[in-house]
Amino acid sequence: MVRDQEAIKRDIEKHRDALAANVDELSARVSPKRLADDAKTTAKNTFDEPKVKYSVIAVAVLIVLLLLRKLLR
Repeated sequence: MVRDQEAIKRDIEKHRDALAANVDELSARVSPKRLADDAKTTAKNTFDEPKVKYSVIAVAVLIVLLLLRKLLR
């Protein structure tokens, strides 16, 4: 079955458009601003968990107490 030249051109154009859409989507996914925003959101969501939040607060208090102890000796 022989395809005519116009059908081949339409097929190439369709695949070119699909490839361009894929490249645009990949570019948007790996943009530095988006990656930074995603990391910031993940960190915020992780910190909002009570176990993590209170653990970080406890460690910070411990560090402050150790520093005060060292300074006052």
